[in-house]
Amino acid sequence: MPTGYQETIDYLFERLPMFQRIGAAAYKANLDNTLAICKLLHNPENKFRSVHIAGTNGKGSTSHMLAAILQNSGLKVGLYTSPHLQDFRERVRINGKPISRKYVIDFVEKYRKEFEVIQPSFFEWTVGLAFDYFANEKVDVVILETGLGGRLDSTNVVTPLLSVITNISPDHMNLLGDTLPKIAFEKAGIIKPGVPVIVGETQPEVEAVFRSVAAEKKAPLLFADCTLRASTESRMIRPGNFLAIKKDGQDWLRNVECGLKGQYQKKNIITVLAAIEELITQGFKISEQDIRKGLLYVTVTTGLRGRWEQLSASPPTFADTGHNVAGMQEVIKQIGEVQHHRLYFVLGMVNDKDLDGILSLLPSRAEYFFCAASVPRALEAEKLQQLASKHGLKGIVSPSVKEALSAAQSKAGPNDLVFVGGSTFTVADAL
Repeated sequence: MPTGYQETIDYLFERLPMFQRIGAAAYKANLDNTLAICKLLHNPENKFRSVHIAGTNGKGSTSHMLAAILQNSGLKVGLYTSPHLQDFRERVRINGKPISRKYVIDFVEKYRKEFEVIQPSFFEWTVGLAFDYFANEKVDVVILETGLGGRLDSTNVVTPLLSVITNISPDHMNLLGDTLPKIAFEKAGIIKPGVPVIVGETQPEVEAVFRSVAAEKKAPLLFADCTLRASTESRMIRPGNFLAIKKDGQDWLRNVECGLKGQYQKKNIITVLAAIEELITQGFKISEQDIRKGLLYVTVTTGLRGRWEQLSASPPTFADTGHNVAGMQEVIKQIGEVQHHRLYFVLGMVNDKDLDGILSLLPSRAEYFFCAASVPRALEAEKLQQLASKHGLKGIVSPSVKEALSAAQSKAGPNDLVFVGGSTFTVADAL
């Protein structure tokens, strides 16, 4: 029986199938285990209010920004996200503070025998822990990020105040479906009868899916980008990364600054603002100042990392967790926004992604440092190098992410750019 925190985490990793580590073998295509866990825990999912968030990209950033704004409005806010970058406890937070080691140890010790009968996955076990914690701590509201998909995701046992779907793009197609409408249908599974739903991006290929499911559930539906627009303020007026937000074509918020610096965050910000507007109509007291402070100090307030995060100023080094085709497209755009001479790319990927699709996007002018993150799903660095060479990408193999990063930074000059990415786990190892 595990006694200390690390032994407890090792026990969870070893005993329970974990999607982040082993992939599809850990995926359960039903909610049976989660429902059994909730029953065992006296249905904690019914003891707190929640906002439920799904989508292919941006759902982590969206979750953290929402939590930060609500926290600034004076609420006690639970935040459930995945995966973690450095410590398991990042997944479960209240007002930015991770769940205590003691709570994790005590929970595992208390329910170990019953859980071993249920045989949950790592993710199902973690959802049970989070729900139990949020209920016992009597939070005002929980921001709940889905793990994978939506319809069959373990988090999908709540009836939230609001459902949010950021966007749809190809990812996990072996589990969620081989077309965008099929993936959208899985994400739309979080839509509940009568509960408002906000979709971040209007996408012609999947708009009808959301309209159909929302109509069937009699759930009020809003596409955030139909009413809100975010554009970068002129830098001639004021230096920095400031945004102007228009609502229904009219100026609404000026000089909005976000602590998450990627240009792609504009899409997530309007999704967040649409969600905040809906929560205000439901009676939440949220001021413009709460919104501004929440967006500006999001990384400090909630502890979010790995979203166009600057790891070093000399040489300029950035990391981003974008790990599918749509995510990497945004990363490449962002790299183009940064003035630099040479580009050094620390690249590690997992073996169940659209590898050719991602590699075809990457710049051939860059010098690559191929590596493998320390998870079983990681693609071997030598295999990655071979695949990359077919796309005209050249570089060397490094024995680890940290050694790849060190080699890239050693080679880069003060006017060059080092980028670390390809998977969440590559960024985690770099951090």
